[in-house]
Amino acid sequence: MTADQDQQAGRTGAIVRPLRHAAPRRIVRRSLHAEVTDRLRDMVVEGTLPAGARLHESELAAALGVSRTPVREALKVLATEGVLDLLPGRGARVAQMTEDELAALFEVVAGLERHAVELATSRMTPRELAALQRLHLRMAGDFAALRRHDYFAANHEIHRRLVALSGNPVLAGLHATLLAKVRRGRYAALEGARWAEAMAEHERLMAAITARDGVAAGAIMMQHIRRTNEAARQVLGLPAAAARAA
Repeated sequence: MTADQDQQAGRTGAIVRPLRHAAPRRIVRRSLHAEVTDRLRDMVVEGTLPAGARLHESELAAALGVSRTPVREALKVLATEGVLDLLPGRGARVAQMTEDELAALFEVVAGLERHAVELATSRMTPRELAALQRLHLRMAGDFAALRRHDYFAANHEIHRRLVALSGNPVLAGLHATLLAKVRRGRYAALEGARWAEAMAEHERLMAAITARDGVAAGAIMMQHIRRTNEAARQVLGLPAAAARAA
């Protein structure tokens, strides 16, 4: 204890201890298998690994410059998301979907996101709204610069965040189990005129949310997802249910 601290302690009767610097926050590094999982998921979403493609651990490990262990773990994660089908002893295969299956999936997602945005519009705080507006502006910038990958990442986060802002953990949990399955369709839908159309829909959506009009925002979201479903089915050229069964 210094002389000054001794004097202060004498005046107040309290023991004064030197201030200690707070321990620095540790930098959290993502595990390698999480990085590999994200990379493989993007490859499926963007069509680099097409539906029905066979995947082998050794080939993927060599292509990504990693060992087979993180690849094996990544395949397990993507299989639980429904992105891949595991083939015991034979690697994995990118999951396939029929027109009817995709339509049914988008129909459920549309209902969930419509309800979520109705709730979120009234429940989000001004700070949360401001953060959502910044994310929207970032997405708009990616659209203007034709950065499709970055645009889609921001778009995906907006949809995910709106569900989280609903404040309903049951809704959010159900939505999370379906989100990975529709990502390929959503990305594929960003072809031709649909991309600009989708951006315009998001502009109207943000205007309704900013005005705290949940009913209007919900209706816009429902129509937005329906149009995305229609575009995705045309681009992907999915087989009919009967054709797949054969």
